Amino acid sequence: MHNRSDQFTKSLLRDGLSLVSAAETEVEVLAATQKIDVYSVPDPARESERAAMGLLGELSAEPSLFEPFHGTPSLRQVRHCLRKQLTWHHELERRARSAARSVAPDEDTDTPPQPTVAFPALVVISPGRPETVLDAYRCDPVQAGVYHAVPGLVMRVVVLAELPRTRTTLRLLGSGRRLREALTDLAALPDDTWEKSVATPLLVHFRHGIQEPTTDEEDDVSAEIRAWFKEYEQKLRAEERKEGRDEGRAEEAARAVLTALRVRGIAVPDAARERILAEKDPEILERWHERAIVAASIADVLPELS
Repeated sequence: MHNRSDQFTKSLLRDGLSLVSAAETEVEVLAATQKIDVYSVPDPARESERAAMGLLGELSAEPSLFEPFHGTPSLRQVRHCLRKQLTWHHELERRARSAARSVAPDEDTDTPPQPTVAFPALVVISPGRPETVLDAYRCDPVQAGVYHAVPGLVMRVVVLAELPRTRTTLRLLGSGRRLREALTDLAALPDDTWEKSVATPLLVHFRHGIQEPTTDEEDDVSAEIRAWFKEYEQKLRAEERKEGRDEGRAEEAARAVLTALRVRGIAVPDAARERILAEKDPEILERWHERAIVAASIADVLPELS
């Protein structure tokens, strides 16, 4: 997956899953020249956050390989994913055995420990309904747009075209009308929702969804989406300018503190200098500057370092 749309897809899955999991993209399967698009391991400490993520949270409740497709996958393509799933489980078992040996190196090496490693789930994300795949692996529907294969495979198939129009970030992985619907729904969400905080920067970065051809009846919706993108980009630039000004103020204030200490002939240890230069809050630096003007030692300015 190398084009802009595919990179957006992997980035969206990775960043969304990173809120509740240890997620990484393009995980190398060492036993073969294969890469997992996104691999996610749930964080038990963030169970409540995962529950609030809807379908993506449900799919990431166990260690999982996520394999999104830009076109509806064939049986051959899904078999390739299943090979990655099996090979990756073998690699996880190998790593677990190696870790067990390192903890107990004096044990009999003729009977190496066999730690239990959970078999990772495979989540195939398809824009359309892959009939041959659903039939071949006897996939049963568990909810709208989501199918489970026979239990031994631990494979889930998500059909984007069948997902309901609800708050599911996975709909952003679609294209055409479905993507525009997802973008419209995303724009309507409050700014502090996790979907908006994760997806919007990626959409702007990849210019995803605003350069696709539209039909006449979609022009109004597309124009609304482009206006939202433009507004968000302007907001980002304004925040960047403000951050730049704040950094400039903080640097100037830090130099003022060091100058006041030098004028008073107070030695400034390296730790204190680094602490002053690292501070980014102008108000804290202003208080330090007021202390430095009348200080007799560095302890009068930064008592925590005395």
